[in-house]
Amino acid sequence: MKIVIQVWCEAQNAQAVEIWNQVVLEGNAFPQMECLTESTGAQYFAGQSYTGVAMDAESGRAIGVYTLHPNNVGRCGHICNASYAVHRDVRGHGVGEALVRHCMATAKSLGFRILQFNAVVKTNVSALHLYEKLGFQQLGVIPGGFRMDGGQYEDIIPHYIGL
Repeated sequence: MKIVIQVWCEAQNAQAVEIWNQVVLEGNAFPQMECLTESTGAQYFAGQSYTGVAMDAESGRAIGVYTLHPNNVGRCGHICNASYAVHRDVRGHGVGEALVRHCMATAKSLGFRILQFNAVVKTNVSALHLYEKLGFQQLGVIPGGFRMDGGQYEDIIPHYIGL
């Protein structure tokens, strides 16, 4: 599979919303509990500093999406935050890594100096492994910081990397 990442556009919205909602509905990684509609998805994706869509170059199908935006304002506005969603059918095939690498380069080109993840769930082993591989630093552990879909609480591990 050849992965090409491009800026989100309206033509990709339905596929991007589907991928995003898969992660929301799994209830074990994103803090959001409500799914996006095509309308709210278009507003959300268009409102980011950058929304990237990973495409399978051979099929033309969207296989992943990421959003990038400031993590804070003012004196902390140089720190950005991002979220990543990979279509369940292609997880484990390098899409997430391609999204994170693209996001890091894009964030740097937009003038951000630090990429921070506020809530990496401890059970999200694939994400934790990837962030370690890419050189992110763990900032500690917030016990019970994430309410899983089943109602139990899981630790979150914030991460950051200098760009």
